Amino acid sequence: MPNNNTPQIEAKNLSIVSDQLNLEALATKKYKQAAQNCTTQELIDLCNQAAQKHKKHYDDLLNYLNSHQ
Repeated sequence: MPNNNTPQIEAKNLSIVSDQLNLEALATKKYKQAAQNCTTQELIDLCNQAAQKHKKHYDDLLNYLNSHQ
């Protein structure tokens, strides 16, 4: 059910946010894979931190989208 207090996102902006969601999901996946291939704990931690950052961006974007439906 639409929230009457929140404007809906225009189609162009929806497309941009959708593209960004896909990029954040891809970045998360790539950093997780990179962490599995690292040989030092420092690099594993850096990759995992980057994956978590991109996952948070993904979640924030998704929450934004959901709040504008």
